Amino acid sequence: MAKVIGLTGGIASGKSTVTAFLREQGYPVIDADAVVHDLQAKGGKLYQVLLAEFGEAILSADGSLDRAKLGQAVFADSKLRARLSELQDQIIRQELLTRRDALKQTVPVVFMDIPLLYEADYSGEVDEVWLVYVDRAQQLERLMNRNNLSVQDAENRLTAQLSLEEKRSQAQVVIDNSGAVEATLGQVAQLLEEMKDGRG
Repeated sequence: MAKVIGLTGGIASGKSTVTAFLREQGYPVIDADAVVHDLQAKGGKLYQVLLAEFGEAILSADGSLDRAKLGQAVFADSKLRARLSELQDQIIRQELLTRRDALKQTVPVVFMDIPLLYEADYSGEVDEVWLVYVDRAQQLERLMNRNNLSVQDAENRLTAQLSLEEKRSQAQVVIDNSGAVEATLGQVAQLLEEMKDGRG
């Protein structure tokens, strides 16, 4: 039976670095953000739903979805955010679980990179959760630098997610990403070794 590991973190916690490393090691990773992008592409299932809900104000000149416009509207309004989540969650969940089940037929370990794993209640869909963790001050600083955001904008984005502290209390495995990248990837390599040994 294939093992399904949910990989999560917070915005700017370094999860994509871990995901890239897992792929380099030959592990399949279902990337929830990439799946959402596919579904939001012009003509995709989510594109149709969002267009019906928000109208053409969220489109760019070429008719594709303008994620920045949608993001601005949604981050500023918690009611709108809740409505959007409701609309998108079911479609995204269906697609993610379809991909997971297909992979489970062919490989022993499947990783699912889901930023909002706890918020969207995916913990029951995976066998264990690995959390990429940094403390809040570090997370805020990285987010401001990475996305060129003001403190307030960065704070708003962090507040929209469950805090890493809360996630930490629920995750089975915590990968500490507060130091050098090499140290983080060393922890992941160790976890992969233990997993192989455990199966042997």
